[in-house]
Amino acid sequence: MATTSGLSINLDVIESMAALAALEVNGVCSMAAKKVDIKKAFSGKSVFKPVSAEIKNGAVVIELHICISKNVNAKQVAEAVQASVKDKVQSMTNNAVTKVNVHVAAIDLTENTED
Repeated sequence: MATTSGLSINLDVIESMAALAALEVNGVCSMAAKKVDIKKAFSGKSVFKPVSAEIKNGAVVIELHICISKNVNAKQVAEAVQASVKDKVQSMTNNAVTKVNVHVAAIDLTENTED
């Protein structure tokens, strides 16, 4: 749990904040399930969550797995996701975010038929 001036914030809440911040970025079409980690599979933790957060040395470290739209620059989208997640989580929780790891796990290749 992240602690801010006597207020305790559950890591699941931080993960939800991070997912919402990532989905606001243009080019991100959805969150993607990450690969199964055998160690976590036996620990009782959810192994398919696209976002994970943990506290290391008093700061928040976030890892996200995203699906991007086709015809977008993956590097630019990933950098925008990093900036958005870091800014929003830090402003909402008042906890330092030291690292945001973004994994582009999939590309949505479906045709948009919207006119």
